[in-house]
Amino acid sequence: MGSKNKLKRFKENETFANVIQPTREEVTGDFHLKGKWNSFFKNDNPIVLELGCGKGEYTIALAKKNPNKNFVGVDIKGARFWRGAKTAIEDEMNNVAFIRTQIELVDMIFAENEVDEIWITFPDPQIKYKRTKHRLTNTDFLKRYHHILKPDAFVNLKTDSEFMHGYTLGLLHGEGHEVLHASHDVYRLKSSPEEVTETQTFYEQQYLEKGKPITYIKFRLNY
Repeated sequence: MGSKNKLKRFKENETFANVIQPTREEVTGDFHLKGKWNSFFKNDNPIVLELGCGKGEYTIALAKKNPNKNFVGVDIKGARFWRGAKTAIEDEMNNVAFIRTQIELVDMIFAENEVDEIWITFPDPQIKYKRTKHRLTNTDFLKRYHHILKPDAFVNLKTDSEFMHGYTLGLLHGEGHEVLHASHDVYRLKSSPEEVTETQTFYEQQYLEKGKPITYIKFRLNY
C-alpha cells in the first residue's frame, strides 16, 4: 500500500464514528470507555473482541450474523482496519467499532468482566524464542484476557501456523485451562464450528491457495 493511500485512510478514519484512536497516554491513564463500552454502543448487548483484526473481516462477518452482539476490532494498524470500519458505516452496522491501539493494553481498554468472547485471528506466531513475550497466547496475554472476560467466556484462536497451534495447546494443557475444541485442519473436520469455516480472511484465502491447513482452538481460561 502506497504512503498516499495510507495517509488518505488515516484521515478518513478520523471521520468515522466507529473508530477510536486514543493516545497511549489516554489508554494508560483513565481510559474513558473502560467499563463503559455499552454506553458507546447504546445497549447492554454482549461484547466480542477480535484482537489483531487486520482488515476486520471477522469483526464484520460475525457482526452481520449476530446483530444482538457488539463487536470491537483491535489493531495498531489503522490503514488496515479502515476497510472494515468503512464497510460497517456503508452497511449501517451499529454493532461494530474499531480501536487503534496495542493489544498488550487490552486490560486498560476494557474493565474486569466486560467482555463476552475473544477471537484471535491469524496472529504473527513470533517463532523466535526471544519473541515469546509477543505471542498473543503467552501466559501474560492470557491473564490479561482472563481479567476482562466474563466468567465461563471463551477465547478462539484461528491460525495457519502449526507452531502457534502447538505452542498454545501445550500451554493451555500445562496451565490447566479447558480446551473445548481443537482442530489441525478445520476444513477437513466435519465438526468444525460454522463461524470458523464460513468466514475467510484475506490472508487465510492466500494460505488455503498454497495448501496450508488452517487450525483452530476454542478454550476457556481457568486462573
